[in-house]
Amino acid sequence: MFSRTDKSALGTWWWTVDRRLLAACLTLAVIGVVMIATASPPVAEHLKLDSFHFLKRHVMLLVPAMFIMIGVSVLSPRQVWRLSSLLFVGGIIAMIVVLFIGIEIKGARRWLHLPGFSLQPSEFIKPAFAIVAAWFMAQSKKSDRKAGIFIAVVLFGLSAALLMMQPDFGMTFVLTIMFCMQIFMAGLPLRYVVILGGFLMVAVVVVYMSFGHVQSRVDRFLNPDSGDNYQVEQSLESFRQGGLIGKGPGQGTVKMRLPDAHADFIFSVVGEEMGFVVVLAVMGVFAFILIRGFGKLMEEDDIFNVLAAGSLLTMIGVQAFIHMGSALNILPAKGMTLPLISYGGSSILAVGFALGALLALTRKKKR
Repeated sequence: MFSRTDKSALGTWWWTVDRRLLAACLTLAVIGVVMIATASPPVAEHLKLDSFHFLKRHVMLLVPAMFIMIGVSVLSPRQVWRLSSLLFVGGIIAMIVVLFIGIEIKGARRWLHLPGFSLQPSEFIKPAFAIVAAWFMAQSKKSDRKAGIFIAVVLFGLSAALLMMQPDFGMTFVLTIMFCMQIFMAGLPLRYVVILGGFLMVAVVVVYMSFGHVQSRVDRFLNPDSGDNYQVEQSLESFRQGGLIGKGPGQGTVKMRLPDAHADFIFSVVGEEMGFVVVLAVMGVFAFILIRGFGKLMEEDDIFNVLAAGSLLTMIGVQAFIHMGSALNILPAKGMTLPLISYGGSSILAVGFALGALLALTRKKKR
């Protein structure tokens, strides 16, 4: 596309960006379009909408998400930090506003209603927090002062508190794992990880004891005979029906009975229609992104890039693991989108930003 002597911004970007990592992200986006095209019509028809309602909306959001990814990947690490700081501040303000005027769905207040679009601010908090917290922790490591670490802890506490008030336990869990990974990569004393781990365990117990629907999900996971496991049973049936090579795109039948087949259980539709081979391929693409990304960090000498990119990779990996684990019944059922594949408004835009920041932070320093 560009000659090696091209000194323009795009030419420099092309020869410094990790093109294999970029190709893997685009591959997931294409798979997502195909799967939503086959998984969403039954859901749309059940809601008395146009058969391709969700596909059209997904593509309308995927295009700007890809532009966001490319646009952010062109930025320098300092510019990524500045943009993330603005996004984090805006996200925190929006999450506070959500508590008062947000839309309540299934007992959770997480969305702001905008013309033609429902915004979920918490989706943008994850990548923004990863980068902002990494900046403060990196400054603390460089100056050998504790102030940066203290600020990062305060930002984590504020973000986690607002998430718990919505409530959004899955997002809080992901955020905590991301922060634990940053502490580990920063080489901070192990007691910080132990404290965060203790916080997570206490939070899990409190949530289990305080919220009936969470307790029910965990109980049904540990003892399937203790209640209705319709979603999980249908999800597992999808994988059984798909076998090795699947029934073919659009030929699945279990998706007709599977709630949220286009979002929280789209991995099950992949299993039924594309088969075990494609399931492994999808898992392989996610594994490639993680291995490639962490491999690039092994060559990085800037602590900020390591902490920020490592936390973003953790976010992508944990989200994918929770989604796949729920579909395969190796984790309690938890509604979480599969990055770039599941249908989602705010989530796909936030993932576009996260991947763009990842590409920017892992670019080569020299051409």
